[in-house]
Amino acid sequence: MFKRWLLAMVVRVGFILLGLFCSLSLLYLLACKPVSHGSQQSLLWSGGTTSKEGYMALLQEREDSHRHYINSLTKQIAQLKEALQERTQQLQESLDKAKSKGILPQGLESLHKVPIQSDLKEFFRSQLDQAEVKSGLKLPSEYAVITFDTFTLQRVYQLETGLTRHPEERPVRKDRRDELIGTVETGLHVLNGPQHMDNIRRKHTYSPSDFIEGLTRTERDRGSIYELTFKGDGPQDFTHLVLFRPFGPVMKVKSESVDTRSMLINIIVPLSKRPNTFRQFINNFREVCIKQDGRVHLTVVYFGRDQIDQVKSMLDQTTRETHFRSFTLIQLNEEFSRGRGLEVGARAWRRSHNVLLFFCDVDIHFTVDFLTSCRLNAEPGKKVYYPVLFSQYNPSIIYSNRTLLPSVQQQLVIRKEAGFWRDFGFGMTCQYRSDFINIGGFDRNIKGWGLEDVHLYRKYLHSKLMVIRSPSRGLFHLWHEKTCADELPPDKYKMCMQTKAMSEASHSQLGELFFKPEIEAHLNSLKQRSRKT
Repeated sequence: MFKRWLLAMVVRVGFILLGLFCSLSLLYLLACKPVSHGSQQSLLWSGGTTSKEGYMALLQEREDSHRHYINSLTKQIAQLKEALQERTQQLQESLDKAKSKGILPQGLESLHKVPIQSDLKEFFRSQLDQAEVKSGLKLPSEYAVITFDTFTLQRVYQLETGLTRHPEERPVRKDRRDELIGTVETGLHVLNGPQHMDNIRRKHTYSPSDFIEGLTRTERDRGSIYELTFKGDGPQDFTHLVLFRPFGPVMKVKSESVDTRSMLINIIVPLSKRPNTFRQFINNFREVCIKQDGRVHLTVVYFGRDQIDQVKSMLDQTTRETHFRSFTLIQLNEEFSRGRGLEVGARAWRRSHNVLLFFCDVDIHFTVDFLTSCRLNAEPGKKVYYPVLFSQYNPSIIYSNRTLLPSVQQQLVIRKEAGFWRDFGFGMTCQYRSDFINIGGFDRNIKGWGLEDVHLYRKYLHSKLMVIRSPSRGLFHLWHEKTCADELPPDKYKMCMQTKAMSEASHSQLGELFFKPEIEAHLNSLKQRSRKT
């Protein structure tokens, strides 16, 4: 029975390969097919000349058009060959596995029905029909609109901004540049193809200089839409081309069980003074790490001797009341340096097994869900986790209309008026100690506040490790008064002041404070008018 199935499989693979080879041959023949005399004659007359020079110019134009079209087909053939080789290898591996185990491998059930090219075309056509390309869709509100990005050959203009995106920019990522440039090239191949040139009597071949601008947006479950505008023959003539890149069906990459029971997290906190803030941190630590999680170690690297007794007292009290003893307190008689403190804390680990490190600050509040994300998104030798935390605005501004401020726990809400995603910060990170050591750790020449986290982040970006960067719903930066020291160098002082300004309140809330006298004057005038009436 298995031999007959295996023989049938081989026959089907042969037919698939034969079909693809025929498709490639047909594409090549179509690309090389000469233009009929009738079409040459009509093109010749459309130019309005029968001279030898006119004929040669038109012939050259037709040759350029065919060259562009053949280049496009050559590129497609190369892609098909690559896909064919990959598919052949997958089928061979599946057949070898079936032969060795004598069973039908998981995932090959669909081979009972051999897919054909029309099935793929039908799927892509359904993606196009369901996307908002040919006609509009009924949307519930203005918030459901998917806006377009506008782009030229040099720039992209977009609404979504942040650290990695700006209102107007040159695309930084290579894949983004290749996507947009490749789309324009595809548009030129389409416009310069023989079929399009026969339908539109244009006097010259389209070139990149004819491209004016494009619009693009992505419907995440359908595909990407591109609307391209090119110059026409006259100043008021334009060519509008719409392209659609359909998304294929979701594919399973891997499925695995992850056991986090033995994954210990070493939370490292550099500290200098700030006993009240540390008391708030240790209360959060007791609730989340000791009562709920229980698989953590806390390393505090303290700079100086001033107020260290208060820190020791809080740790001792925690041990007495909870019987939790997994603490390490390291004291350094040095000027505070965050990078130095984290480096010392990471290298101080003396246990035999590799440990997951969480670099943390004393003004951070985290939940047990974040600890789970830390364990799941970091993997030794493969992944490091750089969460984007939610940074609180000044509570006295946000809750200025209340008599009493809400508790810290009540303030932990992710809303536009309550804070912002701190996408310019890279200080909170989860990585295994082995990866941190192998990457070279922090730049030890950086002193004081700032930049040490950016340097480490860039080291990981330049390595082969995958950097997982995403917003975390369980990681908060608690607001506190920020002081930018005068002794900071200009670049660090500027960074400190920018952070201070962004952390105070939202744009609208700062506007209300700035225009408060005008607002109050307006309210007073309304009251006076109401009294008169």
